[in-house]
Amino acid sequence: MDIQLKRGLLDVCVLAAIKNTDSYGYQIIKDVKPYLEISESTLYPILKRLESSMMLSVYSVEHNGRLRKYYRITEAGRQRLVEFEEEWKEIEAVYRFIVRKENIDD
Repeated sequence: MDIQLKRGLLDVCVLAAIKNTDSYGYQIIKDVKPYLEISESTLYPILKRLESSMMLSVYSVEHNGRLRKYYRITEAGRQRLVEFEEEWKEIEAVYRFIVRKENIDD
């Protein structure tokens, strides 16, 4: 898969994983795992990029004596999910065009 396309899909998958409830890194990996494989070394740069683009916010909570970073989707992140739904319609149309079967008469 094209690296830029995959990068965009991973960003949206991470946003989708936290759209209903705040979460932390390990839980996000577990939530996404049934759909695609993602490692910590892939996830944390995505989280940093989404935070920098203000699509999510970060806060810390003490858990077992340590601070755990939690991620919350922002309005900009929710808007990105809406935009992706619209983009996906276009992607599906392109896919149908690419895999279409035609009768070719010579």
